[in-house]
Amino acid sequence: GLRGPGPISAFYFARMALPFAGAGLMFFYIFFVNDHGLSQFMKYGSVIFGAAAGFYAPNLYVSNLAQKRQKSIMRAFPDALDMLLICVEAGMSIEMGFNKVSQEIGSASPELAEEFGITVAELSYLPDRRQAYENLALRTGHEGVKAVCMALGQAERYGTPLGDALRLMAKENREMRMSEAEKKAAALPAKLTVPMILFFLPVLFLVVLGPAYIKYNAMQDKNEAAPQVTQVAPQGDLA
Repeated sequence: GLRGPGPISAFYFARMALPFAGAGLMFFYIFFVNDHGLSQFMKYGSVIFGAAAGFYAPNLYVSNLAQKRQKSIMRAFPDALDMLLICVEAGMSIEMGFNKVSQEIGSASPELAEEFGITVAELSYLPDRRQAYENLALRTGHEGVKAVCMALGQAERYGTPLGDALRLMAKENREMRMSEAEKKAAALPAKLTVPMILFFLPVLFLVVLGPAYIKYNAMQDKNEAAPQVTQVAPQGDLA
């Protein structure tokens, strides 16, 4: 989602500058602030670790942004496709449909709305409309978007109705989203096992056994506080 030469220049500058910054910070901390009793080998190893962390930090940052963007597009695309189908079946052109959907879907997924807006512009000035669909598929990197763009390109090429292609792809994307939800639901019990053992069971044992333990302690204190009665044997029995 980062466009233009600015983000690329900033990325490569960070790749070059952050290793020196990380190594410098680690060197200053280890050799001038607190060495934590490390050996000479570990000190220089820490400096190298700081340089490596600075080198890979931009990659991790960009990868995290890309994953968030992919999740946003995947979450909103089936609904956007349904809206696009409604617009086309209502008599709008595909450009007007993309424009309308980009306006409506902006609050749910700004990333997808931006991509649809770029597609509207490309459909207006590119000589080959299929190139606009291919560019949309390349920018998003989502399999569902790629399939829809391929179907739209074929519809543009062979003159088939766009509504039929969109209806089929909307159904497939809804089924794909439902399948993903079912997979997450099926994996949920296994993921909850460890949290339940660590957090739920101790509380359950405390609730169940706590009152019994308190009652037992109260009975013990009561028995200890009760006076002890000693029995004296009669004189005749002693004789």
